[in-house]
Amino acid sequence: MEQRRFGRTGLSVPIITYGGGWVGGLIIRATPQVRDQVLDQAFAAGIDWIDTAASYGNGASETVIGEWLSQRPSDQRPRVSTKFNIDRSAGDFAAQVQASVSQSLARLGLSSVPLVILHNRVVDASNAGRDTRGLTAAELLGAGGVADIMDGLRRQGLCQWLGLTGLGDPGALAEVVDSGRFDVIQIYFNLLNPTAMASAGAGWNSTDFNGLLQRAAAQDMGVMGIRIFAAGHLATTERHGREVAITANAEDAAEEARAKAAREVLGTAYGSPAQAALRFGLTCPLLSTIEVGIGEHWHLSEALAALAMGPLPPAALTSLEAMRATNPAFRR
Repeated sequence: MEQRRFGRTGLSVPIITYGGGWVGGLIIRATPQVRDQVLDQAFAAGIDWIDTAASYGNGASETVIGEWLSQRPSDQRPRVSTKFNIDRSAGDFAAQVQASVSQSLARLGLSSVPLVILHNRVVDASNAGRDTRGLTAAELLGAGGVADIMDGLRRQGLCQWLGLTGLGDPGALAEVVDSGRFDVIQIYFNLLNPTAMASAGAGWNSTDFNGLLQRAAAQDMGVMGIRIFAAGHLATTERHGREVAITANAEDAAEEARAKAAREVLGTAYGSPAQAALRFGLTCPLLSTIEVGIGEHWHLSEALAALAMGPLPPAALTSLEAMRATNPAFRR
């Protein structure tokens, strides 16, 4: 398993992280035997990082991971990162964070994790009142704000590094990244929306992350690529009902149209649709690791086969760039 540098943390991480979320969701939905098998196989293949969150299955993901970890010797365990959400309408951010992280560690059966990640979107002040999950840059960076609260987690020894989820309003995200207060960021990046690498320019009809990866690189942040399969739209034409749009104009119909255009461009020359999507992620040198959610047991084997194929060739990237520039599914 290829290892990449995880920004200024000094850690090395596998190019694939096991995503313990709801969209893939095998470890939440499967029988104990099946979920243990897939976690065993992922670790044996060199995937020694699992990313989870308190919100994944209302703690179910963390509980399953904790039970699996408890069956393994301490020197044969992958590293785990977890995330917390703040409800801005509930007040007392510090108490919310402390309670959530303490409960996560209890479910995982760990005294600390290497990385704790803020799971809220980062939004402009004008949008904060409409979004109880959105936090402003001022709420993150101000005195006594979320960054200070998370520094407290580190002082308590509950984590070593601090991360945020790079979703929300691009301007607010840029301000938070440029502050240097966070060590790691999760960034939305896939072949339907690679704008975290470079802006798509005028006419783009979804969220334009406006080169957020470049800003993260300037701060030497570790980067976890998320949504490499666009909630499954790039992996299969079958819908499983767990798709959740987290960017603008990315509901099922819009994403299906984009994914259809991509399949027509790529054909079958680069593996299955899921393999081509993962291979696209491998072409990005600014991603430290790519989170892969596993929905079925065989998805893991398919992902490992894609790694063996390597990054997409330049000709495929050129064809995809032309598609995004001209296809009406991507443009107003």
